[in-house]
Amino acid sequence: MTFYCYTTNAQKFDSLALTPPMGWNSWNHFHCDVNEDVIKEIADAMVSSGMKEAGYQYIVIDDCWQVGRDKEGYIIPDPERFPSGMKALGDYIHSKGLKFGIYSDAGILTCKKRPGSRGYEFQDARTYASWGVDYLKYDWCNHGTQDAKASYSIMRDALYAAGRPIVFSICEWGSNEPWKWADEVGHLWRTTGDIQPCYDCKVNWGELGWIHILDKQVELSAYAGPGHWNDPDMLEVVNEGLTFNESRAHFTMWCMLAAPLMAGNDLRNMNKETIDILTNKNLIAINQDVLGKQ
Repeated sequence: MTFYCYTTNAQKFDSLALTPPMGWNSWNHFHCDVNEDVIKEIADAMVSSGMKEAGYQYIVIDDCWQVGRDKEGYIIPDPERFPSGMKALGDYIHSKGLKFGIYSDAGILTCKKRPGSRGYEFQDARTYASWGVDYLKYDWCNHGTQDAKASYSIMRDALYAAGRPIVFSICEWGSNEPWKWADEVGHLWRTTGDIQPCYDCKVNWGELGWIHILDKQVELSAYAGPGHWNDPDMLEVVNEGLTFNESRAHFTMWCMLAAPLMAGNDLRNMNKETIDILTNKNLIAINQDVLGKQ
């Protein structure tokens, strides 16, 4: 294992995420139950549903795609769930005119106890670049006594050194007030604990219904703008636990917040009403305004 220090003159890719990123993430609906067939079907559905045309770009595989490291330290994708490999999957996503995202963690293990990137940041960044990755969600589980800004800055430097422009999504749950420092490190940063598919609920370990997350965005608007966004977490639109009207209000509020719009439902099984929420042109126009005003 090799450890690296981050340098004061390093930088992120400044030309990315000039409006809030739009896409889809596997976690809210599928959790660990992901495989390459599901991901390909989701990519197909993003195109056929009209979501791509509406502005959605990223297909992001969250936790549980990785199972270990080889003797040289390279990350190993689950060979049963992703038998074709991540490069081939990324190529498929790109063939649809979409972009490919992946997940890792700043600690030694991910939240689901898969290998994290601590100590392997530069090696992992080169691997992601070779797979054609366009977006990295970087979590904050099993981090021990690590300093958040330093830990995320190491991966920022690693991504930049790898040479492929990759949107860097900082997922440290707002624990260290990232809005005060993360604009120099990543392109978006989580402001709260994890969202739940409910309007008004709280869970002891910090997971929240969307109305409570909305309340926590007060006074954060000054920190958002082109290339650096407050992230109140992914969308729970139409996931079990939300009514249709609650889903519609949830999407509306996220658009007004200039929040990243990362759908979290099963795109393969959407009715017209769900598609109408997620592709509402007027709301997306507010969200994607180039001035970036939250």
